Amino acid sequence: MAFGMMDGYGYGMSSGMWILGAIFWILILAGLVLLIKYLWEGAGTKGAQESALEILKKRYAKGEINKEEFEEKKKDLI
Repeated sequence: MAFGMMDGYGYGMSSGMWILGAIFWILILAGLVLLIKYLWEGAGTKGAQESALEILKKRYAKGEINKEEFEEKKKDLI
């Protein structure tokens, strides 16, 4: 007895290949999402660095330097 494409093992192979193809594309999409997330977060940390003026303002606000020192250093930065 001869089996056609939809009979016996032929049908099982095509559905198995479809599942493997779907898993492949899901893994590709998940990898792309993770790559984009990694690149997005990496760019965010680079931009999050404080400028020298912001650090100087914080030091003045904490009382680490007085007004004269603040103004003098601010002139140097600007």
